[in-house]
Amino acid sequence: MDKISLLRTRREAVVKAGQKIRSQISALCDEDSFVELSAFSFSRTLDGADALGEGVVAGFATIGGYPFYIIALNHEVSFGGLSKGNCEKIAKTLNAAEKNETPVVYLLQSQGVRVGEGVDVLEGISTLLLKATQLKGAVLQFAVLMGEVYGSAAVLASVCDCVMFLKDSAVSLASPLVLSAQEKKNLSPAEVGGFDALKDAILPAVRISDMRDAASKILKFCDHVEIPVVDAELNETLPALNRDAGAKALEAVFEDSLELGANSCPEVRTVLGRIGGIAVAAVIFDNASLTAQNVRKIKNFAELACCHGIPFVTFVDCLGVDRTLAANNSGVLKEIGEYLSMLDAIDTAKVAVVTGRAVGLGYSLFAAKSVGFDYTYALATAQISLFESAEGAQIELNGLDEAAVKRYSEEIADPVHAAEGGYLDNIIEPQFLKQYLIASLQTLIK
Repeated sequence: MDKISLLRTRREAVVKAGQKIRSQISALCDEDSFVELSAFSFSRTLDGADALGEGVVAGFATIGGYPFYIIALNHEVSFGGLSKGNCEKIAKTLNAAEKNETPVVYLLQSQGVRVGEGVDVLEGISTLLLKATQLKGAVLQFAVLMGEVYGSAAVLASVCDCVMFLKDSAVSLASPLVLSAQEKKNLSPAEVGGFDALKDAILPAVRISDMRDAASKILKFCDHVEIPVVDAELNETLPALNRDAGAKALEAVFEDSLELGANSCPEVRTVLGRIGGIAVAAVIFDNASLTAQNVRKIKNFAELACCHGIPFVTFVDCLGVDRTLAANNSGVLKEIGEYLSMLDAIDTAKVAVVTGRAVGLGYSLFAAKSVGFDYTYALATAQISLFESAEGAQIELNGLDEAAVKRYSEEIADPVHAAEGGYLDNIIEPQFLKQYLIASLQTLIK
């Protein structure tokens, strides 16, 4: 028997079984850089055929010259269904990624599990999900949703540091057919688990247009997390901030940035960026009231900063906890407690800037030195107070007329009172904000 010919025949069968996903891997990675691992893993599908390559294409490659492990569910084999065999193959690749401290990219498209394996596949899924969770904070993990992702593969995506959605991507624990039946509606995949539909899921989600865009955003994410300092202009002034220092205008302080989770809680933006060449994890409030959802979003982002030693920066324009019955009866208090625990665990630079109003817990949680902020600044146009203007005027000035509200806003809530107590390091003119941030970060980064 000609072993070389036999090898070629077997390889051709494996490659043919995954032509589409292999083309996507080629589009993501540098040309000819992908090296496949465990290519000849085989088990059986329900109809007794070989599950070529276990329905998973796994290996290592470079993206932009940097090494990554690639794990791709092959939708052409059992519709990308998870099995005990392919879970073990994925876990084996994750062990290699952990050993070599190399980021992982998952390409996911799956209709769930391979029926017929029973408890065997459940054990495989447990092994896989535990290993992926153990990698969190050790190596970066990215999920690129190639289409519909249902069942346990959706949980795998949720573990990742960044979840990337193509136009037709959807992710859900149950299929749209099941959810449509329960809701008595005809729901499309996009309505069930598309980027816009998942506004309450609080995933670190990013839109992408194609695989090259995915590669670009993966590299940008890694640059902001793993490369500590790059060259940048250190003395830049931003005169426009003197006219408008709102959430949108604050984008000017970054040389480069990538927003995570833009589909959820838009009043609280979570941004990886660079300020003076220094990577930061920044939370930008936009006249926000705190809810269980947006505090959870902040907490998850703080965890990313904690795990990877990224300076944590807050731009505070926050009115405290939302004063509604729904918020009072939500998990906001629990989320606040967990956020504080995470903040205490961040052994890295923490800088706060009050850019608008910091009311009540809006100040205590996101600007106070007592919770660990190394430097706290306020713009000259900011306000720091125990209450909102009208309520504060009524309580502290015994009046609700326009003059009382104005006096409370301009005098009592003036940040100079916080500065007098030693709680602010400085009150700054908005156009010099970037210079102050750079100087502060330079003294704090290790």
